[in-house]
Amino acid sequence: MNINLQKDLLCFSHLRWDFVFQRPQHLMTRFAQNGNVYFMEEPILDATDKPYLQFEKKLPALWLCVPHLPAGSSQDKTIELMKGLLLSFFKDRDASKFIFWYYTPMAFEFSRAFTPSQIVYDCMDELSAFKFAPAKIKFMEQQLFARADIVFTGGVTLYEAKKGSHSNVHPFPSSIDKEHFQQARDMLAEPADQAGITGTKLGFYGVIDERFDQDLIREIAEKCPDWQIILIGPVVKIDPAMLPRAGNIHYLGSKSYQELPAYLSGWNVALIPFLLNESTRFISPTKTPEYLAAGRPVVSAAIRDVVDPYSKVGLVSIAQGTDAFISAIDYELGNFANPDWLQAVDEFLFDKSWQNTFSAMQTMMQLATSKKKGVVFTGELKNVS
Repeated sequence: MNINLQKDLLCFSHLRWDFVFQRPQHLMTRFAQNGNVYFMEEPILDATDKPYLQFEKKLPALWLCVPHLPAGSSQDKTIELMKGLLLSFFKDRDASKFIFWYYTPMAFEFSRAFTPSQIVYDCMDELSAFKFAPAKIKFMEQQLFARADIVFTGGVTLYEAKKGSHSNVHPFPSSIDKEHFQQARDMLAEPADQAGITGTKLGFYGVIDERFDQDLIREIAEKCPDWQIILIGPVVKIDPAMLPRAGNIHYLGSKSYQELPAYLSGWNVALIPFLLNESTRFISPTKTPEYLAAGRPVVSAAIRDVVDPYSKVGLVSIAQGTDAFISAIDYELGNFANPDWLQAVDEFLFDKSWQNTFSAMQTMMQLATSKKKGVVFTGELKNVS
Protein backbone atom coordinates (compact mmCIF):
# COMPACT_ATOMS: atom_id res chain seq x y z
CA MET A 1 0.00 0.00 0.00
CA ASN A 2 1.33 3.44 -0.92
CA ILE A 3 0.69 6.58 1.10
CA ASN A 4 0.09 9.67 -1.03
CA LEU A 5 1.78 12.81 0.16
CA GLN A 6 -0.50 15.69 1.08
CA LYS A 7 -0.91 18.13 -1.77
CA ASP A 8 -0.47 21.40 0.13
CA LEU A 9 2.94 22.61 1.25
CA LEU A 10 3.98 25.64 3.30
CA CYS A 11 7.64 26.54 2.87
CA PHE A 12 9.36 28.78 5.44
CA SER A 13 12.35 30.44 3.79
CA HIS A 14 15.09 32.84 4.85
CA LEU A 15 15.75 33.51 1.16
CA ARG A 16 13.42 35.71 -0.87
CA TRP A 17 11.81 34.17 -3.92
CA ASP A 18 13.02 36.90 -6.30
CA PHE A 19 16.56 37.16 -4.86
CA VAL A 20 18.53 34.38 -6.57
CA PHE A 21 16.95 31.36 -8.29
CA GLN A 22 18.41 28.36 -6.54
CA ARG A 23 17.55 25.21 -4.56
CA PRO A 24 14.28 26.41 -2.94
CA GLN A 25 12.88 27.65 -6.25
CA HIS A 26 13.88 24.52 -8.15
CA LEU A 27 12.18 22.25 -5.62
CA MET A 28 9.11 24.36 -4.86
CA THR A 29 8.25 24.82 -8.55
CA ARG A 30 8.21 21.04 -8.83
CA PHE A 31 6.05 20.56 -5.76
CA ALA A 32 3.67 23.11 -7.28
CA GLN A 33 3.13 20.78 -10.25
CA ASN A 34 1.41 18.33 -7.89
CA GLY A 35 -0.40 20.64 -5.50
CA ASN A 36 -0.54 24.04 -3.83
CA VAL A 37 2.66 25.61 -2.53
CA TYR A 38 2.85 28.67 -0.29
CA PHE A 39 6.33 30.19 -0.03
CA MET A 40 6.52 32.27 3.15
CA GLU A 41 9.40 34.71 3.34
CA GLU A 42 10.80 36.40 6.44
CA PRO A 43 8.78 39.44 7.56
CA ILE A 44 9.29 42.97 6.33
CA LEU A 45 8.93 45.58 9.07
CA ASP A 46 7.11 48.26 7.11
CA ALA A 47 3.43 48.02 8.06
CA THR A 48 1.96 51.35 9.15
CA ASP A 49 -1.03 49.81 10.90
CA LYS A 50 -1.93 46.16 11.43
CA PRO A 51 0.28 43.25 10.33
CA TYR A 52 -0.80 41.52 7.15
CA LEU A 53 0.19 38.81 4.69
CA GLN A 54 0.74 39.87 1.11
CA PHE A 55 0.04 37.15 -1.46
CA GLU A 56 1.47 37.10 -4.97
CA LYS A 57 0.75 34.31 -7.41
CA LYS A 58 4.02 33.22 -9.01
CA LEU A 59 2.79 30.05 -10.74
CA PRO A 60 -0.67 28.49 -11.20
CA ALA A 61 -0.29 26.67 -7.87
CA LEU A 62 2.49 28.64 -6.14
CA TRP A 63 1.92 31.72 -4.01
CA LEU A 64 4.54 33.99 -2.49
CA CYS A 65 3.50 34.98 1.05
CA VAL A 66 5.22 38.08 2.47
CA PRO A 67 4.47 39.03 6.09
CA HIS A 68 4.39 42.78 6.72
CA LEU A 69 4.78 43.80 10.38
CA PRO A 70 4.82 47.23 12.05
CA ALA A 71 8.14 49.02 11.85
CA GLY A 72 10.23 48.69 14.97
CA SER A 73 8.71 45.39 16.08
CA SER A 74 10.95 43.67 18.64
CA GLN A 75 12.01 40.05 18.23
CA ASP A 76 9.44 38.88 20.79
CA LYS A 77 6.74 41.00 19.18
CA THR A 78 7.68 39.66 15.75
CA ILE A 79 7.20 36.08 16.95
CA GLU A 80 3.83 36.96 18.49
CA LEU A 81 2.64 38.71 15.32
CA MET A 82 3.86 35.90 13.08
CA LYS A 83 1.90 33.41 15.19
CA GLY A 84 -1.17 35.55 14.61
CA LEU A 85 -0.58 35.74 10.86
CA LEU A 86 -0.12 31.99 10.68
CA LEU A 87 -3.37 31.47 12.61
CA SER A 88 -5.13 33.70 10.09
CA PHE A 89 -3.54 31.76 7.23
CA PHE A 90 -5.00 28.54 8.61
CA LYS A 91 -8.39 30.03 9.44
CA ASP A 92 -9.86 28.45 6.30
CA ARG A 93 -7.18 25.82 5.76
CA ASP A 94 -6.44 22.56 7.53
CA ALA A 95 -2.85 22.48 8.82
CA SER A 96 -3.07 18.71 9.25
CA LYS A 97 -3.25 18.39 5.46
CA PHE A 98 -0.10 20.44 4.92
CA ILE A 99 3.56 19.59 4.69
CA PHE A 100 5.67 22.14 6.58
CA TRP A 101 9.01 22.59 4.78
CA TYR A 102 11.70 24.59 6.59
CA TYR A 103 14.77 26.34 5.20
CA THR A 104 15.20 28.43 8.35
CA PRO A 105 14.89 26.95 11.84
CA MET A 106 13.91 30.40 13.10
CA ALA A 107 10.45 29.94 11.56
CA PHE A 108 9.84 27.04 13.92
CA GLU A 109 9.64 29.56 16.76
CA PHE A 110 6.25 30.82 15.56
CA SER A 111 4.97 27.68 13.78
CA ARG A 112 5.67 24.96 16.34
CA ALA A 113 2.12 24.95 17.73
CA PHE A 114 0.71 23.57 14.49
CA THR A 115 0.50 19.87 13.64
CA PRO A 116 1.06 19.40 9.90
CA SER A 117 0.99 16.01 8.20
CA GLN A 118 4.77 16.08 7.85
CA ILE A 119 7.69 18.30 8.85
CA VAL A 120 10.67 18.48 6.48
CA TYR A 121 13.88 20.36 7.24
CA ASP A 122 15.88 21.02 4.08
CA CYS A 123 19.14 22.19 5.64
CA MET A 124 20.80 23.70 2.59
CA ASP A 125 23.43 25.71 4.52
CA GLU A 126 24.97 26.01 7.96
CA LEU A 127 23.14 29.27 8.64
CA SER A 128 24.68 29.71 12.08
CA ALA A 129 28.06 30.36 10.40
CA PHE A 130 26.74 33.18 8.22
CA LYS A 131 27.28 36.84 9.01
CA PHE A 132 24.48 38.37 11.14
CA ALA A 133 23.01 34.93 11.96
CA PRO A 134 20.40 35.07 14.76
CA ALA A 135 21.84 34.20 18.17
CA LYS A 136 19.17 31.53 18.79
CA ILE A 137 19.50 29.74 15.47
CA LYS A 138 21.41 26.70 16.78
CA PHE A 139 18.93 26.26 19.62
CA MET A 140 15.97 26.55 17.27
CA GLU A 141 17.57 24.05 14.90
CA GLN A 142 17.75 21.52 17.72
CA GLN A 143 14.08 22.17 18.45
CA LEU A 144 13.27 21.62 14.78
CA PHE A 145 15.32 18.41 14.68
CA ALA A 146 13.22 17.10 17.58
CA ARG A 147 10.02 17.52 15.59
CA ALA A 148 11.10 16.93 11.99
CA ASP A 149 10.05 13.71 10.27
CA ILE A 150 12.90 13.89 7.76
CA VAL A 151 15.97 16.04 7.17
CA PHE A 152 17.76 16.77 3.90
CA THR A 153 21.14 18.49 3.66
CA GLY A 154 22.57 20.60 0.88
CA GLY A 155 25.73 18.54 0.58
CA VAL A 156 27.77 15.65 1.94
CA THR A 157 29.90 17.77 4.28
CA LEU A 158 26.78 19.25 5.83
CA TYR A 159 25.30 15.74 6.11
CA GLU A 160 28.33 14.60 8.08
CA ALA A 161 27.81 17.50 10.47
CA LYS A 162 24.07 16.89 10.94
CA LYS A 163 23.63 13.13 10.77
CA GLY A 164 24.04 12.72 14.52
CA SER A 165 21.22 15.18 15.23
CA HIS A 166 18.40 13.17 13.66
CA SER A 167 17.64 9.56 12.83
CA ASN A 168 16.44 10.26 9.27
CA VAL A 169 18.96 12.52 7.50
CA HIS A 170 19.80 12.31 3.79
CA PRO A 171 22.38 14.28 1.73
CA PHE A 172 21.21 15.96 -1.46
CA PRO A 173 24.04 17.97 -3.04
CA SER A 174 23.35 20.79 -5.43
CA SER A 175 21.78 19.62 -8.66
CA ILE A 176 21.39 21.01 -12.15
CA ASP A 177 18.97 22.07 -14.85
CA LYS A 178 21.21 20.81 -17.63
CA GLU A 179 19.10 21.86 -20.61
CA HIS A 180 18.97 25.44 -19.36
CA PHE A 181 22.72 25.85 -18.89
CA GLN A 182 23.78 23.80 -21.91
CA GLN A 183 22.39 26.63 -24.02
CA ALA A 184 25.66 28.44 -23.26
CA ARG A 185 27.58 25.95 -25.40
CA ASP A 186 25.91 27.33 -28.52
CA MET A 187 27.81 30.62 -28.26
CA LEU A 188 24.78 32.79 -27.65
CA ALA A 189 24.82 36.50 -28.37
CA GLU A 190 26.32 38.18 -25.31
CA PRO A 191 24.18 40.72 -23.43
CA ALA A 192 25.01 44.35 -24.16
CA ASP A 193 26.78 45.04 -20.85
CA GLN A 194 29.19 42.15 -21.46
CA ALA A 195 29.47 42.24 -25.25
CA GLY A 196 31.67 45.34 -25.17
CA ILE A 197 34.24 43.68 -22.91
CA THR A 198 36.95 42.13 -25.08
CA GLY A 199 39.65 39.64 -24.21
CA THR A 200 39.85 36.52 -22.09
CA LYS A 201 36.86 36.52 -19.74
CA LEU A 202 36.84 34.93 -16.29
CA GLY A 203 33.39 34.88 -14.75
CA PHE A 204 31.58 34.44 -11.46
CA TYR A 205 27.89 34.67 -10.65
CA GLY A 206 26.27 34.40 -7.27
CA VAL A 207 25.84 36.40 -4.10
CA ILE A 208 28.85 38.60 -3.37
CA ASP A 209 29.07 38.50 0.42
CA GLU A 210 31.38 37.56 3.29
CA ARG A 211 32.30 34.32 1.50
CA PHE A 212 33.74 36.16 -1.52
CA ASP A 213 37.55 36.41 -1.64
CA GLN A 214 38.03 40.08 -2.49
CA ASP A 215 41.82 40.02 -2.19
CA LEU A 216 42.07 37.10 -4.60
CA ILE A 217 40.11 38.94 -7.28
CA ARG A 218 42.09 42.13 -6.70
CA GLU A 219 45.42 40.33 -7.06
CA ILE A 220 44.43 38.31 -10.15
CA ALA A 221 43.32 41.55 -11.81
CA GLU A 222 46.64 43.24 -10.95
CA LYS A 223 48.87 40.37 -12.06
CA CYS A 224 46.92 39.55 -15.24
CA PRO A 225 45.70 42.86 -16.68
CA ASP A 226 44.75 41.22 -19.99
CA TRP A 227 42.19 39.01 -18.25
CA GLN A 228 38.72 40.48 -17.84
CA ILE A 229 36.92 39.48 -14.62
CA ILE A 230 33.13 39.46 -14.88
CA LEU A 231 31.23 39.50 -11.56
CA ILE A 232 27.48 38.99 -11.59
CA GLY A 233 25.22 39.09 -8.57
CA PRO A 234 23.96 41.18 -5.67
CA VAL A 235 26.32 42.58 -3.03
CA VAL A 236 25.02 41.85 0.47
CA LYS A 237 26.32 42.03 4.06
CA ILE A 238 29.58 43.68 2.95
CA ASP A 239 30.46 47.27 2.06
CA PRO A 240 30.38 47.67 -1.76
CA ALA A 241 32.92 50.48 -1.43
CA MET A 242 35.49 47.96 -0.19
CA LEU A 243 35.24 45.69 -3.24
CA PRO A 244 38.28 45.58 -5.56
CA ARG A 245 38.15 48.05 -8.43
CA ALA A 246 40.20 47.97 -11.62
CA GLY A 247 39.77 48.50 -15.33
CA ASN A 248 39.56 44.75 -15.87
CA ILE A 249 37.06 44.05 -13.06
CA HIS A 250 33.45 44.41 -14.18
CA TYR A 251 30.49 44.38 -11.77
CA LEU A 252 27.39 43.75 -13.85
CA GLY A 253 24.87 43.50 -11.01
CA SER A 254 22.10 40.96 -10.56
CA LYS A 255 20.81 38.98 -13.52
CA SER A 256 17.82 36.71 -13.84
CA TYR A 257 18.15 32.94 -13.98
CA GLN A 258 16.98 33.07 -17.60
CA GLU A 259 19.81 35.45 -18.54
CA LEU A 260 22.69 33.43 -17.09
CA PRO A 261 23.40 31.14 -20.10
CA ALA A 262 23.93 34.16 -22.36
CA TYR A 263 26.53 35.57 -19.97
CA LEU A 264 28.21 32.19 -19.48
CA SER A 265 28.43 31.78 -23.23
CA GLY A 266 31.00 34.58 -23.40
CA TRP A 267 33.26 33.31 -20.61
CA ASN A 268 36.45 31.33 -21.08
CA VAL A 269 36.75 30.10 -17.48
CA ALA A 270 34.31 30.20 -14.56
CA LEU A 271 35.46 30.93 -11.02
CA ILE A 272 34.45 29.98 -7.49
CA PRO A 273 36.62 32.50 -5.61
CA PHE A 274 35.52 31.78 -2.05
CA LEU A 275 37.35 32.22 1.21
CA LEU A 276 37.88 29.12 3.33
CA ASN A 277 36.12 29.98 6.59
CA GLU A 278 33.18 28.91 8.75
CA SER A 279 30.67 30.35 6.27
CA THR A 280 32.03 28.20 3.42
CA ARG A 281 32.95 25.08 5.39
CA PHE A 282 29.66 23.28 4.63
CA ILE A 283 28.53 24.79 1.34
CA SER A 284 27.88 22.87 -1.86
CA PRO A 285 27.82 25.57 -4.56
CA THR A 286 25.04 25.06 -7.07
CA LYS A 287 27.08 27.00 -9.58
CA THR A 288 29.63 24.16 -9.87
CA PRO A 289 27.44 21.81 -11.96
CA GLU A 290 25.83 24.81 -13.69
CA TYR A 291 29.20 26.09 -14.90
CA LEU A 292 30.11 22.60 -16.08
CA ALA A 293 26.82 22.04 -17.90
CA ALA A 294 27.48 25.33 -19.68
CA GLY A 295 30.76 23.85 -20.95
CA ARG A 296 32.88 26.29 -18.97
CA PRO A 297 36.08 25.07 -17.29
CA VAL A 298 36.08 25.82 -13.56
CA VAL A 299 38.71 26.95 -11.06
CA SER A 300 37.60 26.85 -7.43
CA ALA A 301 38.87 27.40 -3.95
CA ALA A 302 39.20 24.19 -1.94
CA ILE A 303 35.56 23.91 -0.91
CA ARG A 304 35.14 20.33 0.35
CA ASP A 305 32.01 19.59 -1.68
CA VAL A 306 33.75 20.88 -4.81
CA VAL A 307 36.96 18.94 -4.19
CA ASP A 308 34.87 15.80 -3.75
CA PRO A 309 33.51 14.87 -6.22
CA TYR A 310 34.29 17.41 -8.95
CA SER A 311 38.05 17.74 -8.56
CA LYS A 312 38.51 14.06 -7.68
CA VAL A 313 37.10 13.04 -11.06
CA GLY A 314 39.17 15.65 -12.89
CA LEU A 315 36.41 18.07 -13.90
CA VAL A 316 37.44 21.11 -11.83
CA SER A 317 40.78 22.63 -10.85
CA ILE A 318 41.31 23.48 -7.18
CA ALA A 319 43.65 26.27 -6.20
CA GLN A 320 44.68 28.12 -3.07
CA GLY A 321 46.32 31.52 -3.29
CA THR A 322 46.65 33.97 -6.17
CA ASP A 323 49.55 32.36 -8.03
CA ALA A 324 47.95 28.92 -7.83
CA PHE A 325 44.67 30.35 -9.10
CA ILE A 326 46.43 32.00 -12.03
CA SER A 327 48.25 28.76 -12.91
CA ALA A 328 45.00 26.80 -12.68
CA ILE A 329 43.19 29.32 -14.89
CA ASP A 330 45.98 29.03 -17.47
CA TYR A 331 45.55 25.27 -17.39
CA GLU A 332 41.76 25.39 -17.66
CA LEU A 333 41.89 27.78 -20.62
CA GLY A 334 43.15 24.73 -22.49
CA ASN A 335 39.98 22.84 -21.60
CA PHE A 336 37.70 25.37 -23.25
CA ALA A 337 35.84 23.41 -25.95
CA ASN A 338 38.02 20.35 -25.23
CA PRO A 339 35.81 17.47 -26.51
CA ASP A 340 37.31 14.88 -24.14
CA TRP A 341 36.73 17.11 -21.12
CA LEU A 342 33.19 17.93 -22.26
CA GLN A 343 32.43 14.24 -22.70
CA ALA A 344 33.64 13.57 -19.16
CA VAL A 345 31.46 16.41 -17.88
CA ASP A 346 28.40 15.05 -19.65
CA GLU A 347 28.99 11.53 -18.39
CA PHE A 348 29.29 12.80 -14.82
CA LEU A 349 26.18 14.98 -15.05
CA PHE A 350 24.12 12.36 -16.89
CA ASP A 351 21.94 11.37 -13.92
CA LYS A 352 22.14 14.70 -12.10
CA SER A 353 18.99 16.82 -12.31
CA TRP A 354 16.66 18.73 -10.04
CA GLN A 355 13.87 16.46 -11.23
CA ASN A 356 15.75 13.38 -10.00
CA THR A 357 16.51 15.12 -6.71
CA PHE A 358 12.86 16.09 -6.31
CA SER A 359 11.66 12.56 -7.11
CA ALA A 360 14.10 10.97 -4.66
CA MET A 361 13.09 13.43 -1.93
CA GLN A 362 9.43 12.64 -2.55
CA THR A 363 10.11 8.92 -2.26
CA MET A 364 11.95 9.37 1.04
CA MET A 365 9.17 11.60 2.35
CA GLN A 366 6.67 8.93 1.37
CA LEU A 367 8.67 6.30 3.21
CA ALA A 368 8.81 8.52 6.31
CA THR A 369 5.04 8.98 6.14
CA SER A 370 4.52 5.23 5.79
CA LYS A 371 6.65 4.49 8.85
CA LYS A 372 4.84 7.20 10.82
CA LYS A 373 1.48 5.61 10.00
CA GLY A 374 2.68 2.05 10.42
CA VAL A 375 2.07 1.17 6.77
CA VAL A 376 4.41 -1.02 4.73
CA PHE A 377 5.99 1.04 1.94
CA THR A 378 6.06 -0.66 -1.46
CA GLY A 379 7.46 2.16 -3.59
CA GLU A 380 10.90 2.38 -5.11
CA LEU A 381 13.67 4.24 -3.32
CA LYS A 382 15.99 6.25 -5.54
CA ASN A 383 19.48 7.29 -4.59
CA VAL A 384 20.91 10.62 -5.62
CA SER A 385 24.64 11.21 -5.43
